[in-house]
Amino acid sequence: MNNESNPTMHPSCMEKPPLAMDIILKLDIFGIILYSALTFMAAVSMLVYLEECVYIYKHVPNNKKSVIIWVNGAAPVIATMSCLGMWIPRATMFTDMTSACYFAVVVFKFLILMVEEVGGDEAFLRRAGKHKLKISTGPCCCCCLCLPFVAITRRTLFLLKLGSFQFAVLKIVFTILSIVLYTNGTFDLSDLSIYGAAIWINPFVGILTIIALWPVAIMFMHLRVTLRSIKIIPKYAMYQLVLVLSQLQTAIINILALNGTIACSPPFSAPARGYMMSQQLLILEMFIITLVTRLLYRRQYDPLPQEEESDNTSLKQAVLSESESP
Repeated sequence: MNNESNPTMHPSCMEKPPLAMDIILKLDIFGIILYSALTFMAAVSMLVYLEECVYIYKHVPNNKKSVIIWVNGAAPVIATMSCLGMWIPRATMFTDMTSACYFAVVVFKFLILMVEEVGGDEAFLRRAGKHKLKISTGPCCCCCLCLPFVAITRRTLFLLKLGSFQFAVLKIVFTILSIVLYTNGTFDLSDLSIYGAAIWINPFVGILTIIALWPVAIMFMHLRVTLRSIKIIPKYAMYQLVLVLSQLQTAIINILALNGTIACSPPFSAPARGYMMSQQLLILEMFIITLVTRLLYRRQYDPLPQEEESDNTSLKQAVLSESESP
């Protein structure tokens, strides 16, 4: 029926994504320049990241090395995975899942990074013991202004860490489950029927993502004044930008492709072309974010002054807490 109503549709519009060799053989001059430039950007992103790892290993205290390397690697890893997905379109689902799993760990590591920048768990509890946490923040409860402020205790800190850590673990678990179901022909991103596994797994992972982002936002809102000297606000902005571009932007493009808004362009079907556009945009965006992130994290890692030595900062936090209290 589809063939009769669309007699001029190219056969490749109904097929699987092309093989890597098919793409190479059909590249024109513009395609060669585009693919070469994007591959160069992905390679430079990874080289910049490796150079940054060497700097971090030599100049950063031991308690911060691991978390900073993890957080710095978000953009280069996504750019590299997107480059592989661009050259090998049939592997796009797996490259996207790899990027998503890495970023799930980065969400937890960014929370740990903010705590370590203060001096670790004990230093954080000493500094923040007299203050309270505002939990009416995004993405969960930004509209629930009636929520009470929460005392900062060891148990509160543990719950905040647990809220982000669950995503790092469960995202990997659900990714492995998706791959297993894919090999059985059960998991298909384009299958949105009630009987498809994707319609059940993806929304649940989305809920886990929102839950994991909430503790990070709570911690950032509490420490944004204390850590302003180490540029925590632009660092948090870069972290959020990676999240939006790698998750929300990709989802929007893929939905448009599945709905037919993005047209088929042989040898790519509409969904495959949507995935391809997403990969190419991510390479460019992550390349820029990698360069900006390098500037933000390449600094002298001196310890923060003790709270009694920074009366102005403490006063600002106290005034801020009192003004935000109901």
